[in-house]
Amino acid sequence: MVYNWINIIQEYLLPPTCILCGNTGFGGRDICTLCYQRLLRNNMCCYRCAGIFETPAALPMLCGYCLSSPPAFDETYAPFIYQGEIRHLITSLKFGTHYKNARLLGLLLSEHLEKTAQRPDLILPVPLHKARYRQRGFNQSIEIAKTVSRELQIPLDLTSCLRHRDTPHQTALTAKQRRKNIKNAFSIIKAIQAQHIAILDDVMTTGSTVHELACLLKKTGVGKVDVWVCARA
Repeated sequence: MVYNWINIIQEYLLPPTCILCGNTGFGGRDICTLCYQRLLRNNMCCYRCAGIFETPAALPMLCGYCLSSPPAFDETYAPFIYQGEIRHLITSLKFGTHYKNARLLGLLLSEHLEKTAQRPDLILPVPLHKARYRQRGFNQSIEIAKTVSRELQIPLDLTSCLRHRDTPHQTALTAKQRRKNIKNAFSIIKAIQAQHIAILDDVMTTGSTVHELACLLKKTGVGKVDVWVCARA
């Protein structure tokens, strides 16, 4: 009840404003109804990697890649396609330090997860190497995860996993190069007492990073690893 009153007061004093167009936001979010409706939903996808299908499927299905080379993670939840407005929100957060985008992305992701995902024991944001962290000044996955953790009441783990190798940017690499680039980039530095973990990242392209991290987690005894991302490329 107190939390609801705080939200009401905050919305009265600081009404939400759409980050994308400047119009009035809705539902306490910094996005207006029109821009929200324009976000491209990833409704037709492989349930394991969230790879986008060209035609709708009546039942949950696996894509050809997941059938032939199953990834280490079990399911992926990616509510949006990495195009248009959602791409702008993610890139301007990551490269333009627009921190307010993290809250909006976290709220949009939480809304989807609340309806679709089984609750894990904890959320593990994909770590950045310390050199990349110093350069950027923040980890966008952690910033998004803070809102998701608060909204869904699931604890964050920011200390158990380390990215000990500073890998080059994945953007210009092929899928094969990405897998090689990220190989053995992470290490577990503290025992994780959880059987179900959700790895959280901003966007998923080939899944190489989350696959590598999921492999490591399962080697330490984690039973189920899901992937939560804002968008699928």
